[in-house]
Amino acid sequence: MPSNKSVSDAPIVQFRNCRILRDHTLQREDLWVRQGKVLNPEKLFFDEKGYADMQVDCRGLIIAPGFIDTQLNGGFGVDFSFESNDVKTGICVVSKNILSHGVTSFCPTLVTSPSSVYHKVLPQISVRDGGPEGAGVLGVHLEGPYISREKKGAHPEHCLRSFSERGFADLLDTYGTLENVSLVTLAPEMERSTEVIKELVQRGICVSLGHSVANLSQAEDAVSHGASFITHLFNAMLPFHHRDPGIVGLLTSDQIPKGKTVYYGMIADGIHTNPAALRIAHRAHPKGLVLVTDAITAMGLGPGKHTLGQQEILIEGLNAYVAGTHTLAGSIATMDMCVRHFHEATGCTVEEALEAASLHPAQVLGIQDHKGTLDFGADADFVLLDDSLHVKATYIAGKLVWEPSARN
Repeated sequence: MPSNKSVSDAPIVQFRNCRILRDHTLQREDLWVRQGKVLNPEKLFFDEKGYADMQVDCRGLIIAPGFIDTQLNGGFGVDFSFESNDVKTGICVVSKNILSHGVTSFCPTLVTSPSSVYHKVLPQISVRDGGPEGAGVLGVHLEGPYISREKKGAHPEHCLRSFSERGFADLLDTYGTLENVSLVTLAPEMERSTEVIKELVQRGICVSLGHSVANLSQAEDAVSHGASFITHLFNAMLPFHHRDPGIVGLLTSDQIPKGKTVYYGMIADGIHTNPAALRIAHRAHPKGLVLVTDAITAMGLGPGKHTLGQQEILIEGLNAYVAGTHTLAGSIATMDMCVRHFHEATGCTVEEALEAASLHPAQVLGIQDHKGTLDFGADADFVLLDDSLHVKATYIAGKLVWEPSARN
């Protein structure tokens, strides 16, 4: 057998004694990695006559694709909607700290803000790969300001805007740039929303429906023009009604274009969504469920007062409220907590819980060919977990980026 040097200069790592989540099933297989990608061992053995340069004993742990958070407002004292000259440092703080929770890539999320905030902050956020310095950035999620006043939630009313006058041109003026933006949440009942949805989708930006009083017909129309995601289902939208289920009705609508999947975010923190509601959504449309944290500045910190964009937030226990109200304002949950709660509350399989935090968010963003999967050729971003779904190690591009002993 030739040495691996005759095959490739890059070392081959074999992760053994593990259960890999692949093809929707936990399988007792080894995971092979080279140059940051998942390797097909058959091609390695039979075509290249290669072998492992290094073996890692996973001690019977689960290997799942790295978690992807499409709605993360900040954490560890950082607020992405804060008008700063040094946004990059804040991104680095959060991206480093979420590694311990199994998150290997995420979408920094900006809530409804003055136009000056978007113009200041957005040019400072770039799509980047993850690594030892932290989770990768998949692009910005802009949640607002084109949302309903009636369902604004914790978003500041004085910053809400409309694109009824000039349509997409209004949106461009507000944000200043759409470079490095991957997701936009808007209310589909707003005048000229169809035009805006089409323009965003043409630019490769995922459109999500949320903070809205849209009826089912309006929601279905938005989907027919390209919208494909629902922002934190049940929260900040009309409640389900049997004669008009509103946006929630998209989960079982017969008007979804053939071959299209509508995905929906769920904040499975035990506060934003009752376990019974979680079970209803999952049983109605399991393949569309996407776990999101919707975490704010206070994630990773203690109780007290914090900020979310233009609002002051009060943390009491696990609840985050707009100060002086009982309006929920994001969460302080971590992604691994959401995975465990979702699994326990719904009775879903371990595979379903893990895919809701990996494969499904990747599908939302259209990156499932290389993220959210351990298929051959995919990025070797993965997490090691025990049977109770606690994170034991996090890898990005096949390199260890977090383990418990590395906390300090």
